Amino acid sequence: MKTRITELLGIEYPIIQGGMAWVAEHHLAAAVSEAGGLGLIGGANAPGEAVRDEIRKARKLTDKPFGVNVMLMSPYADDVAKVIVEEGIKVVTTGAGNPEKYMDIWKAAGVKVIPVVASVALARRMERYGADAVVAEGCESGGHIGEQTTMTLVPQVADAVEIPVIAAGGIGDGRGIAAAFMLGAEAVQIGTRFVVSEEAVVHENYKQRIIKAKDIDSAVTGRSHGHPIRCLRNEMTREYVKMEAEGKSFEELEYMTLGALRRAVQEGDVARGTVMAGQIAGLITKEQTCKEMIEEMMAQAKTLMKRD
Repeated sequence: MKTRITELLGIEYPIIQGGMAWVAEHHLAAAVSEAGGLGLIGGANAPGEAVRDEIRKARKLTDKPFGVNVMLMSPYADDVAKVIVEEGIKVVTTGAGNPEKYMDIWKAAGVKVIPVVASVALARRMERYGADAVVAEGCESGGHIGEQTTMTLVPQVADAVEIPVIAAGGIGDGRGIAAAFMLGAEAVQIGTRFVVSEEAVVHENYKQRIIKAKDIDSAVTGRSHGHPIRCLRNEMTREYVKMEAEGKSFEELEYMTLGALRRAVQEGDVARGTVMAGQIAGLITKEQTCKEMIEEMMAQAKTLMKRD
């Protein structure tokens, strides 16, 4: 299924793996790329040298294209931006901020820059500053979210910009891919489903929490201080929401979640940790290899779209 995105990135299928903190490391990125999609190493809050190490480890596992996701709020974002150029990475996605300050060095190095956006205004601005594509991410996604749904955001962004649009948020099977294309996207970004892939180095408790999730298990914390995060309901989210309702300060709420994502991903604490996952978690019922996931999703999408 060729689109402007597959041509731009040199990939077989229009599927990009989300750059999830603590999850998107070299094993997962390489597996997605080997399966024909675009794997991403999540920079998260890691120092530049740690990201460099992940890049080099991924290169030992695949010779296919893969990229790096830069979390712009990270104190190490400047270092990671330089490492991307030094290591010859050709695709970057960005989140949690505006990547304009890095555009010149990345474009000079031939890097394809794909910011994640949650509004038409930011999509237009990114296009003006030289972005090669944008990821229009709806609030169904896991982790940090905006306000608009994928169904409403993607077509408005697609109408507003000339560059290709990648849809994200609430996509976990071929039906979601087909729907995204109908809305004007030319690729999709998928996170939650890849968390339960065999190659994802994630604690089994975390994977099983996603696999066993129901449609109503999604919760959003942090709306009161303007930094909403979607995760699966547990002991921690219930306490957090209660404290928000009581008007506790941002500092008190943040203290509760310090290291909580790492605890869930690496240590398997799915009661007090932050189990980031999108609303699509209720649709995910089994662990598979990345190759099996991608081939299954693409076969279903092609059947629905009647495309070869």
